[in-house]
Amino acid sequence: MRDSPIDVTVDFELDGIQHGYLKAPYSGDDSAWGAVMIPITVVKNGVGPTALLTGANHGDEYEGPIALWDLTRSIDLSKISGRVIIIPAMNYPAFTAGKRTSWIDGGNMNRVFPGNPDGTITEVIADYFYRKLLPLSDYVIDIHSGGKTMDFLPFGAAHILEDKNQQARCVAAAQAFNAPYTLMLLEHDAPRLYDTAAENQGKIFVGTELGGGGSASATTVRVAKRGISNVLKHAGILEGELDVEDSLNLDTMNPHCFIRSEHRGLLEMTYDLGEKVKKDQVIALIYDIDRTGIDPVQYCSNVEGILMGRHFPSLIKPGDFLAVVAEEKDPK
Repeated sequence: MRDSPIDVTVDFELDGIQHGYLKAPYSGDDSAWGAVMIPITVVKNGVGPTALLTGANHGDEYEGPIALWDLTRSIDLSKISGRVIIIPAMNYPAFTAGKRTSWIDGGNMNRVFPGNPDGTITEVIADYFYRKLLPLSDYVIDIHSGGKTMDFLPFGAAHILEDKNQQARCVAAAQAFNAPYTLMLLEHDAPRLYDTAAENQGKIFVGTELGGGGSASATTVRVAKRGISNVLKHAGILEGELDVEDSLNLDTMNPHCFIRSEHRGLLEMTYDLGEKVKKDQVIALIYDIDRTGIDPVQYCSNVEGILMGRHFPSLIKPGDFLAVVAEEKDPK
């Protein structure tokens, strides 16, 4: 496999604060000999762990970009021991288009790992993360939210791993992130995720879902900023004490926590996010929009727990994610 075609304008080994670009070659109708210019900031002060911080893995999720662009201008070098690599918009083409996926190749960054240096632009970017950035890193924080089609309670998450020592360290970092909810998360299509790529390299990985609807609230941005700061402190990279509030431990390792639509129509949620539901309670109705006078289809929770996430648009179709109900469990 050939080396990555991406050119980088920062020196990862140089002390100080650097702002630059990952330059991924791109030839399209709008720019024949162009490049996708992905902004990057590298902050290094002496010897210590490295944290890789990313947002906009999906381009319509905004808490990460807001928190990280702010961090690139506010980070205090004198309080850093080690290195912080900040990439506010990982899938930059998707981010600039306000889409989940890249406008150039339709690529979903979180479904193409480990990437390919000879592939599409999304695969080329993923390959650079996989072979260049992840090996430099000890801690990886990837800030997600629900984008335009989903909405979630704000949570930090870890995963079940074969290496239980690594899993314990990931759980500790997710707890340090200290979102209002801390989750052991069952991932779908896990083999091609950025999460899995990082964990397979032995990294301490923290993922999040912090809201949704294709926007960001003041509350969810505060959760992102505080959580990133907390994990940097937890890792010993940033000076200071953790800013800790109550966090409820939840679990979605039971596949029955997830509900998908089997119908097309108009969605009515009968519970709001954060509300407790019992097994077999109706949590959603779908109305047939092709005729009137028809009773809606009822969707019930398969578990007892807290409504953690939901389909955001009011129109829904077969196959769409409808809801997830998380169970209260000890993450250990």
